[in-house]
Amino acid sequence: MSWATEAVGAIRKIVLIEDRVERLANQVNQLAETCQNLDRRLIRLEAKFELIEKVATTRRRSLREKSEG
Repeated sequence: MSWATEAVGAIRKIVLIEDRVERLANQVNQLAETCQNLDRRLIRLEAKFELIEKVATTRRRSLREKSEG
């Protein structure tokens, strides 16, 4: 094998590696975006549950006060 053939083969491998790295970087970006979206949704759910707990606690207190009074 000549040095030119080896050089072309090495360049080809470099190009393939660059392509794979670029695709992996895109996948990582998509996963990060998905993770951020899930985090936002989870925060909204947590806030809703906290609100439900506060409302339920307030109602229980109100019912107790009415029954005592």
